Order: sequence, then structure tokens, then C-alpha cells
Amino acid sequence: MSYATLEDTYNFAKKFAHYKDFYTKSNGLVFSKLGLGTFTKEPYKEENYVFHYIEGVKEAVRQGINLIDTASNYRYGQSEKEIGEALKELMDAKEVSREELIISSKGGFIQLEYPFPENPYTWIDENIIEAGLATKEDIELDQHCMTPDFLEWSCKRSLNNLGVNSLDIYYLHNPEMQLLRLGEKKFYKHIEKIFERFEKLADEGLFQSYGVAVWNGFTSETKDERISLEKLVECAIRVAGMNHRFKYIQVPFNMGKTAAYTNPTQKVDGVECSVVNAAHNLGIGVMSSSSLLQMNLFKKSFSAETGVVLDNTMTLKNDVQLALQFVRSTPGIISSLFGSKTPVNVRENCEISKVKAVPRSKYDLLYRL
Repeated sequence: MSYATLEDTYNFAKKFAHYKDFYTKSNGLVFSKLGLGTFTKEPYKEENYVFHYIEGVKEAVRQGINLIDTASNYRYGQSEKEIGEALKELMDAKEVSREELIISSKGGFIQLEYPFPENPYTWIDENIIEAGLATKEDIELDQHCMTPDFLEWSCKRSLNNLGVNSLDIYYLHNPEMQLLRLGEKKFYKHIEKIFERFEKLADEGLFQSYGVAVWNGFTSETKDERISLEKLVECAIRVAGMNHRFKYIQVPFNMGKTAAYTNPTQKVDGVECSVVNAAHNLGIGVMSSSSLLQMNLFKKSFSAETGVVLDNTMTLKNDVQLALQFVRSTPGIISSLFGSKTPVNVRENCEISKVKAVPRSKYDLLYRL
């Protein structure tokens, strides 16, 4: 099995030694502070399924990004397949090795493939229910399923789509979708069963570590819809002891959605704290998603004061770069994902590597502007 390794991810970072504190070490791997995400909104538009992300993925690696994130359902499997094609081209040309790259995917949503089946419900009956992967009752809103059998099947499909024999991180995707249906007690019991299967799959070499990726699961203002990170860690410990492979969470975080860093929605040892602080206290690494809020951050220009705090050298050229500088500088976040399909946009986004991260003392000023 081929995984990212400390030696190889460190050697990858050394190729970009001129970058300013653009790499960080976590859980025995060296991560770029920006990662490439491959989510696309408006999934039913035909143009979202044309293979036109390959050059963007290749450019991201050439620009020093070694974290590539996707999910089984992104663009109905097309995102994984395009990443696989891009990686094959890069590796065949010996531009990068598998061990230099940190590849993550997610399972939890039913991944209908493109072109879409004429009747999605028939497809689900034939491929999920009749195959014994889940019952109708296990499927929420005709789209979300997290039985251990389904997740194992989904993970293996992701590996096939990506053209790799192992992942570095495999996330349970948006489990909060099932919290209300199951109720708290059954929910965490079910999480234990999932983590037990994930530990088995890690033993078999399908991935190095696993995590939980959410949208509002850790920060929901409604307690009944909020997941406790502490309880997730307790589930992992019950299943596998202190050497469990539950190592990461992925949460949305950007200049318009800062709850993961600012809001005390979690508790650890009875003390209220933010998601980022809870993760730090529990030994869990934090990745952030939606760094640009699907471009909704830019309906009006950032203030001059914000620009000066984020980049007092005046090196960065636009608000997109400033928004990425913000997430890249956030204490406690390993890497922040952005999505871009064109090489020119990838290059522009990676311009933030030319400036240092904002110091903590100045970073906290941003919340007062």
C-alpha cells in the first residue's frame, strides 16, 4: 500500500523552500497550508461533469500544494476520477510520487454516477438495498447513508475512481444529517460501529487515518443537531484504545463563517470552548473547507484596514488572496481548502505563499474590525 510519508512530504516541501511558512507538520506528515478541494455547487448542471479539472489539479501540485481533498459524491464521482487522471499524468512524468501527496476522500452520501440513471430510486434499490449494504430506513432524505457496509463499499469505489490503493484520510461525511433521526444515544452507538469498521479498514491498508467532515455538525446553535467532538473521541477510544486512527475533522471556516474558531459550541472536560480549541485539547487535527464561501465573500470589497492587517507588505493583489491569507493564518488549522479548476486561478491563489502568515497578535485584531 502506498501512503504519504513524513520523509516524502518533507522532501516535497523542500522543493518550495522559498515559500514563507507555507508548510506545517501534523500527525507525522507535512501539509501545505492550502489544500485543493473539488466540490462544485449546482451539481445538476451538465457542464459540471465535463473533464476540465485535470489541469487545475496538476497545477496545484506544481505550485506546492500536496493536500488534495474530494468526496465520493462530488460531481457524482467525476471529481475523484479527474484527480485520478491528473495524478496518473503527474506520476507517469515523475513530477511527484504518491508518497509526497496527502489524499483524502469522504463517504456518507450515495454516489450516483454520471451520466445519471433514468430512475435514481431504482438505482439505489438495486445497488444499495438489494446488495445488502443498507435498508431503506438507513437512508436519510434519499441521499445519505452511513452503515458500515455502505461506507466500506463507498471507500473502495473512491479508491478505484482515484486510481490509488490507499488514502491518507477517509472522512465520515456530514453525519449530522442522521442525528435527529437516530437520537443522541443511538447516534453515538452507530458512530462506534462505524469507527470499528474504519479501524478494520485501516488495518487492511485502505487508509492511514480517518476523520469526520461536517457542515454545521460541530457548530449548530441547536443542541439537538450538534455533534460532540469529545464524544466522538470517546467512541474511538472505546473501539481501539488510545492508538485509534481517528485523527482529523474537517469544518467550514472563512471570513464570513468563523464559528469553528470563535463560538464556544463544544465542551471538553466540562469546559466550553470552540471547535478548534476542543480539537487541540483532544489531539485531533483540524482541516477547514469552504475558504471562499463559494465566492459569496466577495459581493463587496474588503476594507482597507482588513487588507493592511492581512498583508502589510501590499504583496497580495485581490480579495480572494486576502481571504485565503486569513484562513491560512488561523491558529490551530492545519490546512484550508479552496476549489479552482483553472491553472491561472490556482497560481493566483498560491501567491499567498510569498508572504508570511499573519502573527497571532495581529490576526485577533481582525475580529474587532
